[in-house]
Amino acid sequence: MITLLIILLAIAGGVWLFLSQPSFGRLPQGERLERILKSPHYKDGEFKNLEVTPAITSKKSPWQTMADFLFSDRSGLEPSEPIKAVKTDLTKLPEDENLIVWFGHSSYLLQVDGIKVLVDPVFHSAAPVSFVMKPFKGTDIYKAEDMPVIDILVISHDHWDHLDYEVVNEMQPRIKYVVCGLGVGEHFERWGYEKSQLVEMDWDESHSFGDGFAVDCLPARHFSGRGLKRNPSLWASYMLRTPSMNIFIGGDSGYGKHFKMIGERYEDIDWAILENGQYNGDWRYIHTLPHQLHQEISDLGVKNVITVHHSKFALARHTWDEPLKNELSLKEDTLLNVKILEIGVPSSLSLPSQNAVAE
Repeated sequence: MITLLIILLAIAGGVWLFLSQPSFGRLPQGERLERILKSPHYKDGEFKNLEVTPAITSKKSPWQTMADFLFSDRSGLEPSEPIKAVKTDLTKLPEDENLIVWFGHSSYLLQVDGIKVLVDPVFHSAAPVSFVMKPFKGTDIYKAEDMPVIDILVISHDHWDHLDYEVVNEMQPRIKYVVCGLGVGEHFERWGYEKSQLVEMDWDESHSFGDGFAVDCLPARHFSGRGLKRNPSLWASYMLRTPSMNIFIGGDSGYGKHFKMIGERYEDIDWAILENGQYNGDWRYIHTLPHQLHQEISDLGVKNVITVHHSKFALARHTWDEPLKNELSLKEDTLLNVKILEIGVPSSLSLPSQNAVAE
């Protein structure tokens, strides 16, 4: 019994030390926690979606689901050859052009009306340990040091495949402001960011940066947490409003009524950047399934679309290139202007003269 107790204490101590690493961030406390407790979206000790949203919908336990993913046949989940990517000098982008540069998965740089907005930059593993959820070969050519000075860093939520501790830690001196959901700012403060850098919002809150630039925090249907506690911080989508255009940053989200609500609120969304990838029927409420993508676009009332959340990590059971086929089908089978991106290649955000005609 004494030996067993020692072993259990050693395991518990090891887990505690592992979870105490800076990369796990920190749970909200103090004034931030007081603010969270006042949020209408925080109930029973956690943030809630607008609709009932079970994370797993199959009868499998979370452990069985994880085991199935880790140990079942992985053929087709990763590309057999390195993915084509281009290394662009991001410090030399033409300042007078509105552009997007995608880095794979949900990481991309927006240059709009003279400001630079970096969204969910993840350049390392999508997990707490570097040997798990590694980027596909060819997609790991960008690092924190390649990024220009960033006016606004946008974080959709605190999952490891959207919030990379190493990247935001290295980039802190070159980031002017961080936009994130309630509670996520606690991580950034632990990592050395100043409160004056943090714009932390609840759904339906907005922050103006002046000169016609603003970010609205909007609902998404997902969940959060970097450690053992579920939903301690808020996940979100955003509307980036600039002098020349409105860009919907969808973040991670399953389909839900919030898309229609957002479409009714904004009648002039110029671009929608939406999740397409890492989906599975077992978690159909927290990620967008392929057949739901068109409905989201219809609900938003947009005609210019970009899809992300694919081509870098194998976080689901579909083949790695299935999302690419999804977006190609969307482009070919509809009158939508679907912009298909290549990793690292600057792509114009200029709007077509007639939205009814695809590029």
